[in-house]
Amino acid sequence: MYTSEDEITELVRAFEDCRLAREHWTHAAHLTVALWYLIRSPRTAVEKIRFGIQRYNHAHGIESTPTGGYHETITLFWIHLIQTDLNHVDIHDSLLNLANQLIHHYADPAVLFEYYSRDCLFSPLARSTWVEPNLKSF
Repeated sequence: MYTSEDEITELVRAFEDCRLAREHWTHAAHLTVALWYLIRSPRTAVEKIRFGIQRYNHAHGIESTPTGGYHETITLFWIHLIQTDLNHVDIHDSLLNLANQLIHHYADPAVLFEYYSRDCLFSPLARSTWVEPNLKSF
């Protein structure tokens, strides 16, 4: 959990500059960066998130392959869930509160498997392009 908005801002800046250590590029950090862009740059958020993750991965030697690296379906899945949450909260709430609520609500990344089978989610197709959930729709 975050203790200040400055801490969140520094996380995003470190991500953008590719100086965020890999061990700090956690599930919570992914969610926080996505939240930041969805609030601050709603029209360009998806592209900024996609490009940012791919740039970060490249800078840290993480190759995009059919079995590893950037994952389009997972990225868009989380963007969709975060945006859906933002549609139902007070957008004027502080970034600090929104980020901490989001991380608490989605602490377990396994929520993906309520929507996707492992075979579907980890297919090369799902890694490279958006694939609709095959177990439960949004």
